[in-house]
Amino acid sequence: MTNATKTITSVPEDRNGWRWGFTPQAEIWNGRLAMIGFLSAALIELFSGQGFLHFWGIM
Repeated sequence: MTNATKTITSVPEDRNGWRWGFTPQAEIWNGRLAMIGFLSAALIELFSGQGFLHFWGIM
């Protein structure tokens, strides 16, 4: 006799994948890019002695 029951295995979702829309993956990437931007602005102010807007000539 054969086994008639089917086993359903779900594929885990990649948390680091690039997905558009309001998904957990998009929010993770948004947070990572925001941290990079904030760190860049802080390093510009630290090394140049000027504010971020003054460094780029906006103010």
